[in-house]
Amino acid sequence: MKIHADPITVNCRKVLAGLQLIGAPYELVHVDYFKGEQKGAEYAAINPNASVPAMVDGDFVLWESNAILQYAAEKSGNAAVYPSSLQARADVNRWLLWESSSWFPCCYVYLVENCVKPLLGSTPDPALLEAQQPQFHKLAGILDARLARARWLCGDHPTIADVAVAAPMHLHGWARLPLGEHPHLARWMTEEVEALPCWQTTRVYEGFKLQP
Repeated sequence: MKIHADPITVNCRKVLAGLQLIGAPYELVHVDYFKGEQKGAEYAAINPNASVPAMVDGDFVLWESNAILQYAAEKSGNAAVYPSSLQARADVNRWLLWESSSWFPCCYVYLVENCVKPLLGSTPDPALLEAQQPQFHKLAGILDARLARARWLCGDHPTIADVAVAAPMHLHGWARLPLGEHPHLARWMTEEVEALPCWQTTRVYEGFKLQP
């Protein structure tokens, strides 16, 4: 599998960490996000959305980060990280869909305002951050309640759901995500997810750097 990605972005890190958790071999084809290479004609032929990541496996092309994780887990036959039983798989799928539709857009506001804008010489918009807080606490509360009774999102070991849901939070300190009211979510992120080898080897530092 060839993964066209920039490892600094949320969804690219998600896929790279997820593939390592799965144990699926891949070849990284770097697409520089800040240079806008994802908008070029060559890459658009792979992903017409002009967004990263995308996967090419022989003649098969797939975009959408969570779909890539599902495909790779199925291909590798790793039922530990993507269960094959009906209800367990539905549970993982539920979190994958929720992450892409609700959690990512919410966390992304903090990422843009507190990380991207200052890096580009602009300033965060306090009104946008304040407006997003009720939604963040609603969604973080859902995660916190789930993690109050479980070490991981979907059982007693990590699955691709954990990687997917953690990805929008991956720069939580720099993004200033308000995690103080959600101790179980903070515990899961800082003590469980961030201790995973796949998370450590795909670490992104402040400034969107791959080295400290």
